[in-house]
Amino acid sequence: MRIAIATLGCKINQYDSSVIRERLAQEDHSFVPVDGEADCYIINTCTVTDRADWEARQLIRRAKRLNPDARIAVTGCYAQVSPEEVARLPGVDLVVGLNRLDDLVRWIGRSAADGPPEIIVGDVRQERQIPVWGSKGLPEHTRAFLKIQEGCNYSCTYCIIPAARGRSRSIRPEEVLDQMRFLARQGFVEIVLTGIHLGSYGYDSSPRTSLTAMLEKAIAERIVQRLRLSSLDPREVPDELLDLMARSDILCPHLHICAQAGNDRILKEMRRNYDTATYRDILVRAREKLPDAALGSDIIVGFPGETEEEFDRSLEFFDSLPLTYFHVFPYSPRRGTSAAAFPNPVPPAVKKERARKMRALGTKKKNRFGQGFIRREVAVLVEAAVERESGAHRGYSRNYLPVLVPAERDQINHEVRVAVEALENGWLRGKIVTDPVG
Repeated sequence: MRIAIATLGCKINQYDSSVIRERLAQEDHSFVPVDGEADCYIINTCTVTDRADWEARQLIRRAKRLNPDARIAVTGCYAQVSPEEVARLPGVDLVVGLNRLDDLVRWIGRSAADGPPEIIVGDVRQERQIPVWGSKGLPEHTRAFLKIQEGCNYSCTYCIIPAARGRSRSIRPEEVLDQMRFLARQGFVEIVLTGIHLGSYGYDSSPRTSLTAMLEKAIAERIVQRLRLSSLDPREVPDELLDLMARSDILCPHLHICAQAGNDRILKEMRRNYDTATYRDILVRAREKLPDAALGSDIIVGFPGETEEEFDRSLEFFDSLPLTYFHVFPYSPRRGTSAAAFPNPVPPAVKKERARKMRALGTKKKNRFGQGFIRREVAVLVEAAVERESGAHRGYSRNYLPVLVPAERDQINHEVRVAVEALENGWLRGKIVTDPVG
């Protein structure tokens, strides 16, 4: 069959879609773009906000318009949390929950049948394993992504993810290391370790282990040239991890530590279980141990009840921190979460303006951080060409700075040493001085 896979939401969803694609390729199916005419459309949904659900419904309608005779399967978090609602949408033939890849493959392999949509959704709260995983290079990425953890044990008032993904559970360290070795043999220079709640890795294992302990094994074996971590919770950034990052030439100096808010009352309303003083201490310790590290955060603005004064104090708080970039999100309610029923919602226009101000601060910090590397050398993993005339290729430094550098095609997926000359439109520009690194 000709299959189109549309993906909404986070990197984990992109990862899951790549697992689905690889499995279906083994069944001799072919793939077409999501805006093309397919025999089957697979919509991998997000449900983090009500708008995410709306976007999924729009994709389903679009797929049916592209080919009215096509079969449509809906998977992902929206399918897991609201299967009956999804099944009522016109055009849907299958609703399949998370970690049900075998069921999806079997359904696609069967002949189409008349009748109501089929619903195959399990109780994710009872899941204790991660049946759908593996090491994957996402399309158009030279870096490989490896999901080593699934689910979350926290109960933030704005978040539906625990209901969609279940409790935190981890891949055994031995399997993680095996997958890393496989990726290294495939030629990947950088592996990004991902998870819904990566910092809780190993807490559910027997015997109990930790993210730091697993990383120490991978680094000692020197499986790969570069290891990078995805988002971490402030409650799970121990000194041991910072010390390992400081002394390792493999673990990239890049930490994305999600604050979500810069005001103690709002953090309490979010049920984040830490305060601004704790978050500041983590960032200060990280900067002391890792003077050149990229330090990022997710920030929600316009949470219900947030006053203008509280936002201004939050803006001042983030301005005072050694963060180097932000991902800013205007609060968007999600049915089924506590926060969706909180009083005093912030008007949309006010949320939009607060997001603009916070993003402007993030841009200023990002530019200031990048300017500090002009006339210095950085190690860059070369990716795709982006400028035909100049021959410039994009890439990222170990500390997550975007770099444009003239390179040759055979230098893609190689780490090179770049002398930085300028910062233009958020990108560092420079020239290769040695090739390769290491």
